[in-house]
Amino acid sequence: MRLARFALLVLATTVIAKSQVYAQLIVPGTGQRLAKVGDDFENENWKYVFNLPKSSDENDKQQRLPAGKSANNRWYEGVMRGQPDDIRRIETPPDGLPGSAGALFLRSSQTGVPGYFSGTMQQDDFIADVNSRLGYSIPVSWSPNVVVRVFLPPWEEWERRNGPSFGFRAACQTHRMKKKPGRWGGSSYQADTYWPGMFIIFHKGDGKSVPDSASLSLRGGPNGGDFAGPKIRETGWWTLGMSFSPDGQVHYFGHAGLEDLTAEDHISSQFPYGFRCESLDTFFFNVVSGDNGKWSTPWVIDDAMLYYTRR
Repeated sequence: MRLARFALLVLATTVIAKSQVYAQLIVPGTGQRLAKVGDDFENENWKYVFNLPKSSDENDKQQRLPAGKSANNRWYEGVMRGQPDDIRRIETPPDGLPGSAGALFLRSSQTGVPGYFSGTMQQDDFIADVNSRLGYSIPVSWSPNVVVRVFLPPWEEWERRNGPSFGFRAACQTHRMKKKPGRWGGSSYQADTYWPGMFIIFHKGDGKSVPDSASLSLRGGPNGGDFAGPKIRETGWWTLGMSFSPDGQVHYFGHAGLEDLTAEDHISSQFPYGFRCESLDTFFFNVVSGDNGKWSTPWVIDDAMLYYTRR
């Protein structure tokens, strides 16, 4: 009898926990689109101003300002790692969104310090301008959510390197206990930024019995570690999304194809690093390579859009 009661209690607790998650679940693409943010890349005169050499502050503390930015002021170079080396509007790849004539091509050959090849995995950042265009971060009480279409090229065009190739991420604000500077600084509750998201991971085949493939890797779990998402067996268009609910969770969505996301495309809901998201600063894309002089996998994005449901 006690075991039966215990089992019922566990079941009830699980149901309540799941219902709490789904009560907060926002499907990306829900609500009102923020027209000032994001891009459909339909303007035939779309261009990017690189302002080279690019930044590599993460590696050598060199920001090399002014940073690169798009002429429409919707995108800019991340000063931590620098922008992709090839950023340009192209004709939408086959079977794209209905009515789409343009999309954005992203590729890099040198993802580390300009003029020096490290031979180790590095990444560039292509960032959506949210804060300066809106004048504020978006609180999670507004349930912000973002969607993008990503074109995965044929396997033969991928950089022949196992590991991360492309990232879709967000910059989130939270508060946590941090040490104050100095020997006697102590600790206090301070604002902090963290970067949840998802990466596309390449798994190189052997050219014989094991074919090339990819998978999604999500960042991250409660301890900050990455964890495996859906496997990708075929290339072509994918729809990816993230949403940020009033309880501070990050929700990850994705599926093959271009259809709007639904609750069925929910991959996971997490408090990455154990943090509760308080506001969304921006979203951005990573292009990753081996930083060895060879070109990265060529990536194409389309209709990168930000939504909110103001309560």
